[in-house]
Amino acid sequence: MSSETGAKAETSFFELKATHNRNRWILPVVPGITVGPPKMKFLFGGVGLASAVHALEQTTGRPLVWATSQYLSYANPPEIVDVDVIVPKIGKNITQARVLGHVQEREIFTVNAAVGSRGKEHDHQWVTMPDVPGPDACDPMPRFGREEEEEPDLHERMNLRVAKGRYGPDRNNKGLSKDGHAVLWARPKNESLPIDAAMLAVIADFIPSASGHALGKIAGANSLDNTIRIRKIVPTDWVCCDIQIHGIHDGFVHGDARLFAQDGTLMAIASQSAILRIWDNFEMRKEK
Repeated sequence: MSSETGAKAETSFFELKATHNRNRWILPVVPGITVGPPKMKFLFGGVGLASAVHALEQTTGRPLVWATSQYLSYANPPEIVDVDVIVPKIGKNITQARVLGHVQEREIFTVNAAVGSRGKEHDHQWVTMPDVPGPDACDPMPRFGREEEEEPDLHERMNLRVAKGRYGPDRNNKGLSKDGHAVLWARPKNESLPIDAAMLAVIADFIPSASGHALGKIAGANSLDNTIRIRKIVPTDWVCCDIQIHGIHDGFVHGDARLFAQDGTLMAIASQSAILRIWDNFEMRKEK
């Protein structure tokens, strides 16, 4: 497994290594799974949750049902996060578990989750994918510039297309959104990587990116939590991330998202609360 592009082929979006203890995994914090301003990069919260999801599924041998992560601190390159799986309850069909991500004694994230399966007799959905242009008809998401000597961060490794919403400088001082609704198409740039529960956890962490769209300002947010509920994962090249910012108050933003396959299958539901950030000085660049 590798988290960096190059001669060695990637088999996963991040490098989660097994140890001699089947309940402990280690996650090296490399630039390719970080975000943040130049020289101040930190582990992307969605990768923290994704690492917990992968560790849970591999340790228990059961698929994810739901997981919620609370983010407590930052992990910076080149730190190594220990990912400990704690399994207090193993049922016939469902395992209830926790995951602790920490750097030595500093806790980075805590995850509560359930994994398991109870059969596929009932398979229905009552929500539909938004009617938006496909990914090939949408522009790439603009993003903050980075210094030339910096290694590619997580944004450089994701393909994000804006189907609806104001991103980049176009949102600045444009007034409040009428509905707080934005839609992104997302996938890793390495198209050989799977769209699985872990990748959906990464994509779900783009909910706060719609904060600036909702406000009509150059803004974002730092996640306090990230909850994902898996309905049904099907093969797909792109994920449609249907984001709804519900409200902002007292310095916090609250929103959720529905994650669809290209064929309209609802794969997952996600929600987050985050610390609102407004940036007065910014520099944007277009993806090539």
